[in-house]
Amino acid sequence: MAGGKQTPRQKMINLMYLIFIAMLALNMSKEVLAAFGIMNEKLEASNEKTTESNEAFLGSLETKASEDAKKYGELYQNAQKIKSMSQEYYDYLEGLKKGMMEKVEDPKDYARMDNSDFLDQKFFQGDNLAADGKEFMKRITDYREQVAAMVPATLKESVMTRFKTGNEEGKVKAKDGMQDWINYHYEGYPLVASLAKLTSLQADVKATEEAALKSMLEGELTSQVSLKNFATALAASKSAFYAGEKYDGKIIISKTDKSSTPVRAELTLDGRKLSEGKDYALEAGGIKMLIGAGSAGDHEIKGIMYFMQDGEEIPVEVKNSFATISKPNAALIAADKMNVVYRGVANPMSISIPGIPNNKVNASAPGLKSVGGSKYVMNPGTGRTVTITASGKLPDGQTVASKSEFRIKDIPRPAGAIRGETGSAKMPRKNLEIATVGALLEDFDFDLNLKVSGFKFKVPGQPTVSVNGNKLDSRAKSALKRAKRGDAVQIFDVNAYITNNKSYKLKKVSPVVVEITN
Repeated sequence: MAGGKQTPRQKMINLMYLIFIAMLALNMSKEVLAAFGIMNEKLEASNEKTTESNEAFLGSLETKASEDAKKYGELYQNAQKIKSMSQEYYDYLEGLKKGMMEKVEDPKDYARMDNSDFLDQKFFQGDNLAADGKEFMKRITDYREQVAAMVPATLKESVMTRFKTGNEEGKVKAKDGMQDWINYHYEGYPLVASLAKLTSLQADVKATEEAALKSMLEGELTSQVSLKNFATALAASKSAFYAGEKYDGKIIISKTDKSSTPVRAELTLDGRKLSEGKDYALEAGGIKMLIGAGSAGDHEIKGIMYFMQDGEEIPVEVKNSFATISKPNAALIAADKMNVVYRGVANPMSISIPGIPNNKVNASAPGLKSVGGSKYVMNPGTGRTVTITASGKLPDGQTVASKSEFRIKDIPRPAGAIRGETGSAKMPRKNLEIATVGALLEDFDFDLNLKVSGFKFKVPGQPTVSVNGNKLDSRAKSALKRAKRGDAVQIFDVNAYITNNKSYKLKKVSPVVVEITN
């Protein structure tokens, strides 16, 4: 069109063609501007509805906090803080939008909102940010960090993503390379486009506020129904059964958090009124009884306990019974650990006769010693069994006596251990150099303090090294340096002893093998 000699008619046609293209471009631009305007209207309408929803939610939370401060008080305070921060940032963005629209005659004529001067002059000063541009970046960064620090962990990532301002340097990838986030999003854009973006930011603020409030309440509700707040109890038609009877007990669960503490109770024991503090105490999950067992026979506790729910007292009926058993006519002797006692160990024993004071009970056996009350210690000597005899007199003068036989066993064979691992282990050479060699009694009923005084150390292809103490010495470390990856290093002939009974000879300690991993 632009080359060669053209007739006046051809020049006119070419000019009209250019005008037509320009008109198409102009119309397209107007349609795009109108689209931004329509999007802005929808976002503003959505923000109004979310605002109403959040206000209603916060009002409901305030009501619950006034009814039950223990459960909802702190939750309501945190919700208020997030609401305050969100409203402050929202109002700041609204102020920017009002400034943009001050000189716009018709706020609905989006086709004329193609000028970018307002934010270009407000945010930017040459190649640098103006004071208002720096303020804009500070506002979005402060809101992001402060809200992310307060919301539940499940929402932190979404908050950081919603208000992300580029990479760590505040830049984003553009067509011609990396560009500052604020320049990329707000420099040179038509007024209506920037208006829609600011409204979109406001929508993100409202969505964040809504998600935070809902998540906080859901967390409280989850905590209330979580099985971590429950404990089990055993309930039956009576508390004592005769031999041969069928037991009709049932395992039940009950809440044990602060929300399940009764506010008051009205109870009686066998028709006698009970007093709070003296006869019972209110605690999480129910009521703790402080009464005595009373005389032999069945006893019944009846009444009502009250819980607070949504500001109202909810009554729960109480109707339970327990039995007090009369004195027996035989002594009770039981080993605290099993029906055996171990040689070389101070075996704790409990010996008592129901109905007879502990200081009136006589118990005897080789190696048996009283340590106070019904508690005894048995240190068995030679032999395979020991018999304990207990006797005493009931208040009516009747003598009660019993005998119980216990097997005597030696302490089982200890297992060699490295870094607490027995049998075999894998570890790097450097870890083995500083590791402690020990000896353990696995699955043993007593917690004996075993110490290692020495051991032998063998690296494949190297002479065996005898080590004093419980760590590798310089000779063992020198041999270890020659070990290859995958070599099985042996620790054997471990010498161990009981710290408070060095005279007892333990069985031979089993070895431990360590595979070198590097």
